[in-house]
Amino acid sequence: MGEKKGFFKRLVEGLTKTRDNIAAGIDAVFSGFSKIDDEFYEEIEEILVMGDLGVKATEAIIENLRQKVKEQHIKDPAACKELLISSIKEQMEVGETAYRFEEERAVVLVIGVNGVGKTTTVGKLAGKFKAQGKKVVIGAADTFRAAAGGQLAEWANRAGVEMIGGQEGADPASVVYDAVAAAKARNADILLCDTAGRLHNKKNLMEELKKINRILEREFDQAYRETLVVLDATTGQNALNQAKQFSEVADITGIVLTKMDGTAKGGIAVAIQSELGIPVKYIGVGESIEDLQKFDSEQFVNALFHKPDESEEQNLL
Repeated sequence: MGEKKGFFKRLVEGLTKTRDNIAAGIDAVFSGFSKIDDEFYEEIEEILVMGDLGVKATEAIIENLRQKVKEQHIKDPAACKELLISSIKEQMEVGETAYRFEEERAVVLVIGVNGVGKTTTVGKLAGKFKAQGKKVVIGAADTFRAAAGGQLAEWANRAGVEMIGGQEGADPASVVYDAVAAAKARNADILLCDTAGRLHNKKNLMEELKKINRILEREFDQAYRETLVVLDATTGQNALNQAKQFSEVADITGIVLTKMDGTAKGGIAVAIQSELGIPVKYIGVGESIEDLQKFDSEQFVNALFHKPDESEEQNLL
């Protein structure tokens, strides 16, 4: 439980800027209005949109809130806060099957533009899975960026897992081919592939991913497939646009949001999920392996409004 509690605390700290951006404004609305009217809803709507929750998610949240207020005959704005919090949580549910790849033999492709922390994420995931007692192989198929191989090799060493590839300029598809062979030979539970992140030339990226997919279908069809896109939360709406573009070239099954601790735009987690229907599966709030955790909407929204986590509450009792 310690790790989880520690993470909640770091999440609360990491979301400070986002909280100042969203929760503080909302509290001002709740205390500033004496009745619930259209203006009250408009103010909340504006704060959520400005807080990067996105128009679609915000509309759904406000609609949900109006409905609950009506059903429960609530007259006092202050009484709406809990309802608003639960409406936001409902927008972000990840679903039970989200982590199926952790339970089976799996291939996890990790894509994302350079500079978002993609290679680091692959390294951290390798460390996490290894700590769960899984046998992990890394395929270093981002052969475009000079430092990627070396950086990944460092993570692989640290995690004590095997890495295949990493030579600059090698053909990514052949790296994946070799990595699959190694994963099969070593009976690995998870093959993690760090793949290219060049969105400016979508056609090339599309071709490359198609080639990789063909190899996986042919050579490793028994493995469960997961494709994660890594996005930098500090880029806000730009992260949402990247997710959209990547979902045009690949069958994205989940999002990893990094650098949540450095941004006032953490609300983008809600927007991405709502706009694209792709769940945020991991979030990162710092440098260490423990700082990358499964996304938990309940925990995230509680941290955003800083309501004590259950594990914190037990300590306070």
